[in-house]
Amino acid sequence: MSKVIINPNKKGAKINREIYGHFSEHLGRCIYNGIYVGEGSNIPNVNGLRTDIVKALKKIKIPVLRWPGGCFADEYHWKDGIGPKNARKKMVNTHWGGVTEDNSFGTHEFLNLCEQLGCEPYINGNVGSGTVQEMSEWVEYMTFGGISPMSDLRAANGHEKPWKVKYFAVGNENWGCGGNMRPEYYADEYRRYQTYIRNYDGNKVYKVACGPDTANYKWTDVLMSAAGKFMDGLSLHYYTVPGTWEKKGSATDFSVQEYYTTLKKTLYMDELIQNHSRIMDVYDPDKKVGLIVDEWGTWYDVEPGTNPGFLYQQNTMRDALVAAINLNIFNNHCDRVAMANIAQMINVLQAVILTDGEKMLLTPTYHVFDLYKIHQDATLLESYVESSLIGTDGAMVPDLHVSASEDSNGRINITLVNLSHNQSRHIDLDIQGTNGKPVSAHILTGEPNAHNSFFAPDKVKNEDFKDISATNTGFAFTIERSTVLSVTIG
Repeated sequence: MSKVIINPNKKGAKINREIYGHFSEHLGRCIYNGIYVGEGSNIPNVNGLRTDIVKALKKIKIPVLRWPGGCFADEYHWKDGIGPKNARKKMVNTHWGGVTEDNSFGTHEFLNLCEQLGCEPYINGNVGSGTVQEMSEWVEYMTFGGISPMSDLRAANGHEKPWKVKYFAVGNENWGCGGNMRPEYYADEYRRYQTYIRNYDGNKVYKVACGPDTANYKWTDVLMSAAGKFMDGLSLHYYTVPGTWEKKGSATDFSVQEYYTTLKKTLYMDELIQNHSRIMDVYDPDKKVGLIVDEWGTWYDVEPGTNPGFLYQQNTMRDALVAAINLNIFNNHCDRVAMANIAQMINVLQAVILTDGEKMLLTPTYHVFDLYKIHQDATLLESYVESSLIGTDGAMVPDLHVSASEDSNGRINITLVNLSHNQSRHIDLDIQGTNGKPVSAHILTGEPNAHNSFFAPDKVKNEDFKDISATNTGFAFTIERSTVLSVTIG
């Protein structure tokens, strides 16, 4: 029997709800033929936004949504996406498939999406090919309520009142697709651009600087040293790729070795956060600057027969475990991790929703977010798990992974992952002070390559878990292989 210990008396930081954020880029079918079908579509919509998708995302309490990229952000010029749609400038999406972007989904459409979802907008500005003036005017256009050229333009385009825009990123991956910059150069550019991101009418902008690619610790050191006092957040990007960038591997057809390699690589997120946090601590010991993991998730070879530039992939129980492990990691580092955004929301990479025309399905990853929403804005609790190493040669991982929190109503919430490919685990949950309190649980489980399809959209879904018994020190239960479990006590 494996022991999991939760200490309700040892409380940590607040788990910001923004850790459960999402990412939507003008890439493949994420926006078009995904969330946005246009006002004239036969698919039920409000202002062109699919009502079934909005309903599903509201159910998992999506807290924040990042847009318009990604690499697309540093070639996006926002004025092309406002005004009458038939007059909007068209462009080539050079990063993703070379398709024509007609800009029918722009600032107004995105902010209306956030209003329908009830989430915070997270705008990514253009540093790579844009100007300081362009970025400054975008913030003015969205958030200034007085008389000015940009607020007049906004009113002329049908939105007289300003929006509230809390999060704004100054560039994306400027070490790569956002300009191939050196950290010293980008640090100076960041300092210049952020100067002109103004706070209008009580709208306080949380400014996010472009942070490192994976383990580029020099980038973090340079940025924190040169520009740390000018930022509220520093981004981090890391993707779980089981193979190489040239041959990443299949989303659904994988060996036991590839299964454990995927989990081992996703656990690397914990080391990355620890190491980048240590560097940030040197310049920001009070942890005022948040680490913003605004791109994370699995990245496989695209589904056969689909456009390679559209990054469309299926989603299995293996992906559910990846999501659960990462969310546990973010929870456990919530003193520094202020936000995270899975890549991406619909039809791209580790999507929570897939569509095919009017059809829609919820992926195993979606169901993990549904299980984990109990942690949003809760207080982290100290947790410990007696784990054993399992796996294959070169890909050993702990068999169990956990995080725990206490919400504002005093309920204790625990999320537990069994990483084993083929073995169940008997759990002794040691948690004091819970004798006699009600307990409820929900489980997501299945074969590692189990996934939902448009022919069987509910093959993998959350179910009630009743087989929990009380003990003198807490609770006992058994969870099957490749399982995600959430337990609520109180």
